[in-house]
Amino acid sequence: MSEQGAFERLQALLHEDMEAVNHLIATRMASEHAPRIPEVTAHLVNAGGKRLRPLLTLAAARLCGYDGPHHVGLAATVEFIHTATLLHDDVVDDSDQRRGRPTANLLWDNPSSVLVGDYLFARSFQLMVETGSLRVLSILSNAAAVIAEGEVLQLSAAQNLATGRDIYMKVIRGKTAALFAAATEAGAVIADAPEPHAEALRDYGDALGIAFQIVDDLLDYGGVTASLGKNVGDDFRERKMSLPVILAVEQADAEERAFWVRVIERGRQEDGDLEHAQGLMAKHGALEQTREMALEEIGKARAALDGLPESELRAILGDLADFVVSRVV
Repeated sequence: MSEQGAFERLQALLHEDMEAVNHLIATRMASEHAPRIPEVTAHLVNAGGKRLRPLLTLAAARLCGYDGPHHVGLAATVEFIHTATLLHDDVVDDSDQRRGRPTANLLWDNPSSVLVGDYLFARSFQLMVETGSLRVLSILSNAAAVIAEGEVLQLSAAQNLATGRDIYMKVIRGKTAALFAAATEAGAVIADAPEPHAEALRDYGDALGIAFQIVDDLLDYGGVTASLGKNVGDDFRERKMSLPVILAVEQADAEERAFWVRVIERGRQEDGDLEHAQGLMAKHGALEQTREMALEEIGKARAALDGLPESELRAILGDLADFVVSRVV
């Protein structure tokens, strides 16, 4: 089965559940008194995202034998948290494109994006409580706190050439992997899965989320705009210390370091600087190293699944891990 086929097969297998999730999202993003809320939310929710995180929640619950109703609410919770962080991120990054469309802050304004994001966070907590599970509430509320912490850490690490791999991993484990891990663990917990199975699914989500973010950072220096849903080089223009930059800076000579100081720390970017940055990354093998680190995380994700009973869903999740990096292998 191809990696792309794995994703499509997961969608097909969970189609009815996902339809219920989409219906719940549409219902809960409504607002009687503030019509801008559903307008802004619908712009992003309906933009054609893969819904990977809620799919992971549904898959984890079904994999663990769950046949109740609460996995739908949990999946919607995960999507609301994710959408809220995207709205906030686009304001922080002053982005003008998301999933190939103008961002909400560009179409409306920054206050609308921030406040609608806050509304979605509040809605997500309402959905968590409805499961009646304190442990699920703990998992997802902790994830929300870790995501915010990761975003703040990224602010202090951005545009600072002293940012190394350790800080980078803390940032992406917070801002990206935390929600992947919570999505899969919560699905297992709502199904009353044995603790080793919940831990295995949490570890799978964590490694998958890390790989997902590493690949996203890699594609920014060599992807195709249409497939990225953003412009190639956005991270460079925003002066982010993503993994390809960190690896290139580690190996830079004095002249190369002066270039990185100018374009990242001082923000004095000129025509041709993106291409020069890509050339330095190629020279030092930074892009290949980034790719290898993503593949290492995929190996961890696959290994985590070994502790779960064999099933069609487990096999699909294994192949889904390969789908995450299929754009760069």
